[in-house]
Amino acid sequence: MNEFKKVVFSGVQPTGNLHLGNYLGAIRKFVALQEGNDCIYCVVDMHALTAQLVHEDMPNQIRSIAAAFIASGIDPEKHIVFNQSAVPQHAELAWIFNCVARIGWMNRMTQFKDKAGKDREQASLGLYAYPSLMAADILVYRGTHVPVGDDQKQHLELARDIAMKFNLDYAEHIRKTDYGIDITVGNEPVHAYFPMVEPLIDGPAPRVMSLRDGTKKMSKSDPSDLSRINLMDDEDAISKKIRKAKTDPEGLPSEVDGLKGRPEADNLVGIYAALADRSKADVLAEFGGQQFSVFKPALVDLAINVLSPITAEMRRLMSDTSHIDAILRNGSERARARAQVTMKEVRDIVGFLY
Repeated sequence: MNEFKKVVFSGVQPTGNLHLGNYLGAIRKFVALQEGNDCIYCVVDMHALTAQLVHEDMPNQIRSIAAAFIASGIDPEKHIVFNQSAVPQHAELAWIFNCVARIGWMNRMTQFKDKAGKDREQASLGLYAYPSLMAADILVYRGTHVPVGDDQKQHLELARDIAMKFNLDYAEHIRKTDYGIDITVGNEPVHAYFPMVEPLIDGPAPRVMSLRDGTKKMSKSDPSDLSRINLMDDEDAISKKIRKAKTDPEGLPSEVDGLKGRPEADNLVGIYAALADRSKADVLAEFGGQQFSVFKPALVDLAINVLSPITAEMRRLMSDTSHIDAILRNGSERARARAQVTMKEVRDIVGFLY
């Protein structure tokens, strides 16, 4: 083997209801990536403890994410769908990576600063070490590619740093065990065990903003349910939320430049474009000069047409969870089989007896 096999890995936290932003920004991309790729999709329930320690119904939150994957079109037979905690090798590799990673690297992670807020002394160690576990999530499968948004690019760079330091620190051990692959990083030849993970960026990701404030991202944690379209919302709820979405008094412009300084208008046009798989320019060519009283009903119809089949399938899967549980068990067994191979080789490289 003279190169790493391409493996796509990504995960979603089971924290609150999935919404339109999660679907357009991540899950729909997961579905598209199935074609021609070996994909591993994970419900990262261990990461969820960094956001909230005690969850009232963690099992059903995990099932809900898996149901969204399946309902959106991910094939759990051709690819792997599982929950992170069912594969203990994630945590085992994360500890080794905690010892590889440097405090200075972690201190540069802007997401920890944002989530911890001003009182960082009260933040959990798990939140601080979150990027190390994320690196382990990917690399325990020797994953090569990860679909990422802007908020995760820094974590992916850290995963590359950890992989490179492990490869260099254990270079002789990797050669002795004959588990490595000769790669080039920049202009430098490296005999590597872990690949240099690459981001998968397929065009600009749709940035879905709050329906109540176009300057803020659509979020599970927003106290107003009117700020987001949940994937489990029925047709009446979708219609109500779009019709009540904040706008300004002007009509829609005919050119994209006319959306500047109009965050709510830009958001609704962007949502329409993403749902229809069209550009904003195309949408404005059709609706430019129209009032929101015309545009919003069209957006309602489009959103219901796209989301209703997903919602119906999610509801069906969640009404009898035995099928979802079987998918997760099967996926966990397949993921564990891969992860066990990696950890056996990592233990050999590190020098653990077992």
